[in-house]
Amino acid sequence: MAAEINKPEFQSSASTTVTKRKSSWSSVLRWIPTSTDHIIAAEKRLLSLVKTPYVQEQVNIGSGPPGSKVRWFRSSSNEPRFINTVTFDSKEAAPTLVLVHGYAASQGFFFKNFDYLANHFQVVAIDQLGWGGSSRPDFTCKSTEETEAWFVDSFEEWRKAKNLSNLILLGHSFGGYVASKYALKHPEHVQHLILVGPAGFTSLESDSKSELVTRFRATWKGAILNHLWESNFTPMKLIRGLGPWGPNLVRKYTAARFSPKYSAEGVLTEEQNILLTDYMYHTSAAKASGELCLKYIFAFGAFARMPLLNSASEWKVPTTFIYGTEDWMDYKGAQEARQKMKVPCEIIRVPQAGHFVFLENPDGFHSAMSYACRRFISPHPDTQPLAEGLESV
Repeated sequence: MAAEINKPEFQSSASTTVTKRKSSWSSVLRWIPTSTDHIIAAEKRLLSLVKTPYVQEQVNIGSGPPGSKVRWFRSSSNEPRFINTVTFDSKEAAPTLVLVHGYAASQGFFFKNFDYLANHFQVVAIDQLGWGGSSRPDFTCKSTEETEAWFVDSFEEWRKAKNLSNLILLGHSFGGYVASKYALKHPEHVQHLILVGPAGFTSLESDSKSELVTRFRATWKGAILNHLWESNFTPMKLIRGLGPWGPNLVRKYTAARFSPKYSAEGVLTEEQNILLTDYMYHTSAAKASGELCLKYIFAFGAFARMPLLNSASEWKVPTTFIYGTEDWMDYKGAQEARQKMKVPCEIIRVPQAGHFVFLENPDGFHSAMSYACRRFISPHPDTQPLAEGLESV
């Protein structure tokens, strides 16, 4: 079901008044003032900042992959699931770039990048199953393997429904973990992998911060936080628990997280901050689903239970890593993985940016993307230099 959501819909004024009155009362009476309709409306407001026309659709991925015994599609009924998808207008024959968001995020987080990327690629961005405006089935996974299948298999069903191939697949943070696992399982559909501040390359035992984390976990504060982690207590549960005060918590988080620490102008304009905060609240406060993957994929401290480093020798897809120079994800894990890979691999660091490099320094991120994808979009890929300010490691 596709719909151009940057075109207005019309209805009679009387109908609009009644609808608004019902909506207002339902919002007042609802402890958690959100819904799927709220998410899509917030997405539409945020993407009003994007100039490139796009189509939003709910892609039907069925009730489960054929023959699968994975729990994630199971429910009391065989109702189909949907992946919320936005596809931007592009030049004919442009390579397909699919964007996969990270944990506690959704595709709208790339709002600063869509216009630039759409000039070079057919850009398709999704909300992963259980996130954003996609279906939110009950999360019944009980192991790391099942949890990985929840995301990887649902993405593959989405790809088949969209009839896409030869993907340039980009994943940010947790989305980088999912994109990597997908490329390991289905390398025939991915021609290039771009991992932006990816999570999951190292385990607690192999990470340089392991001793620090172990010592902290031995303190009473660490013990409490570790217990909350293993109990699958997520930040989104806190937002829901605050009910109508939840939006204020998200507002404070956004102001702190995207404060002007990398440039005098700040990361977000006032309008961008308002729209992103609203979007973040609605995508965070909706029914818990995909967020409950956390404890099965990562141990306390965000260390992978099944590190990608262990699979680096099996890599079949050329890969580019992109990190902000201030990213708390350590690029040295990518360096270690590269030593084991048998495919081309580059690591690019972007200045004046942290974990959300594409928001914090979009120009630097775009230059990194242009270099990473030069063999797909540049007329002279062999002679294209790395842009000034970027660092290749």
